[in-house]
Amino acid sequence: MAKTAAKKVGNIFVWILMGLLFVALAGFGIGSFAGGSSQVGSVGDVEITADDYYRALNNELRAQIADTGEVVTFAQLRTRGVDEQVLAGLIARAALSHEASEMGISVGDEEVARQIQQIQAFQGTGGAFDRNSYEFVLSQQGATPREFEEDTREDISRALLQAAVVGGLTPPDIFAETIAAYQGETRDFTRLTVGRAELAEDLAEPTDADLLAYYEENPQRFTRPEARRITYAWIIPDHIRDDVALSEDDLRGLYDDRINLYVQPERRLLERLVFGTTDDAQAAFDAIAAGETDFDTLVAERDLTLDDVDIGEVAAEDLGSAAAEAVFSDDESEIIGPVATDLGPALFRVNAVLEASEVTFEEARDDLASELAGEAARREIDDMREALDDQLASGATLEELAADSAMRLATLDYTPASEEGIAAYDNFRDAAEAVEDGDFPELLDLSDGGLFAVRLDEIVPPTLPPLEGIEGAVAEAWTNSALRDAVAARASDLVAQMAQGATLEDLGDTAEDRLIRRQDLLPDLPPTTVAQVFQMENVGDVVMIPGAEAAHVVRLDAINPATREAPDTAVILQILDQTIAQSIATDIFEAYGQATQAEAGFTTNSAVINSVHAAFP
Repeated sequence: MAKTAAKKVGNIFVWILMGLLFVALAGFGIGSFAGGSSQVGSVGDVEITADDYYRALNNELRAQIADTGEVVTFAQLRTRGVDEQVLAGLIARAALSHEASEMGISVGDEEVARQIQQIQAFQGTGGAFDRNSYEFVLSQQGATPREFEEDTREDISRALLQAAVVGGLTPPDIFAETIAAYQGETRDFTRLTVGRAELAEDLAEPTDADLLAYYEENPQRFTRPEARRITYAWIIPDHIRDDVALSEDDLRGLYDDRINLYVQPERRLLERLVFGTTDDAQAAFDAIAAGETDFDTLVAERDLTLDDVDIGEVAAEDLGSAAAEAVFSDDESEIIGPVATDLGPALFRVNAVLEASEVTFEEARDDLASELAGEAARREIDDMREALDDQLASGATLEELAADSAMRLATLDYTPASEEGIAAYDNFRDAAEAVEDGDFPELLDLSDGGLFAVRLDEIVPPTLPPLEGIEGAVAEAWTNSALRDAVAARASDLVAQMAQGATLEDLGDTAEDRLIRRQDLLPDLPPTTVAQVFQMENVGDVVMIPGAEAAHVVRLDAINPATREAPDTAVILQILDQTIAQSIATDIFEAYGQATQAEAGFTTNSAVINSVHAAFP
């Protein structure tokens, strides 16, 4: 409830004055539930009808579908407790209506009319309130204008009461100042890293006894998770690529189609700056030659950017004959010109020279063959689809399917961590997780044009393999654990030496970290480093921070208070003021609502609630 209320208070006045008006319009086209006569509950004299509850649930269902873009069922809402939240919201609204009535808070017909006329659903094509649209929309939901106008009057009254309760709340400045000071504080520290290279002796190789002891003490590290044993038949282009017959004419034809990729003339990366007259272009060229200006400055003086003058990768045939001759005959100059172009006299800047290149047919043949073979293999697999589908439809097993076709049969103990072979395909992963015992195999697609079908054989419970089969993994884990313990022990020894008078700099190479904030992440250090630095109370304190491959001796050098004049502090304080005020308003209004409900008393009718739930598919 707290999270829901916090979201609503964010736009509290808009929500109060407008948003509540739309609740009665939720679920256009749906008739009233049981005529609206059954009560889901009541607070004091205010009733919550089954119709109210049904529309609120339906509105929430539609909102979640719109938010997620996915189909959401009522059963899923109930699993997440959304039905209870909706009912609690209706009870809270009823409590406000009861309290507003008790206090004599109400509004006149003019204000009700003004609010209704602003609702878009009731406006005509010209944007003005349309009486016919108003009555039509209400009739579609099984309501009358009088009923809706009374609901609107209650909504506005509740809004006035809510605004009176939470309006004008201003938290003390010390709240935001304290949080800003906490968040804005930074710290400086120096660290010394102890890795494997800093150990006095290198780690010994584990003995058989070490491995056995580690294996027995840490079975959870080596226990394989529950797996789904899947038998599958599959075929992908790579399986039959080498069997595809290729025509030399087809290969040569593909090469010829792509000749512009394989045979390229000399190209240059150029920028072109056009001038109004040849004299202007010559003057600019002379100024560059004399060192009085440069090409970039001339571009900027014309209110242009380098993107504006960049013409990219250009071959001689892409330029006019005069420009091509000037640009491509000069292999030394960076600035070339003035040159006559279709746009006028110009200076060219050469940024790079790309030499002419040629890939012969013989050099390209393997790549061309691989591409054509892949395409042919995909076509061949697609041609198999109908026959394979027919076999499965007639009851063939995966074993029979593989025996009678080019498909390959295999078995996999699948887990979410599986990613080798066919498990690298998302479609296979989805199918492996969805298949159930007894499902008939279905022919499915793979992203590269392949096909597959799966069968669930059994669920394999978590299993601890024998040591003999995983000695390498146990040895690696033992070494990692031993390294972590050894570097931590060495770092602790250094801390002890500092307690005896040694300085951190005396003990090895150090590194400094400055102005570190609480929310900073230091990628080369253990993830707890920043938190531990901010737990240190005094400058000069030292702590040892263990890590997987290295331990770190850290000394706190400075505690830097937040600066009130920092550019972002004012923004932070403004955000904190709003957040704190919102939080206080939420807490106060929740407490007020709970007190109102307790004083007025509320009841619910489980039978009617269940009947509303049963109306949803």
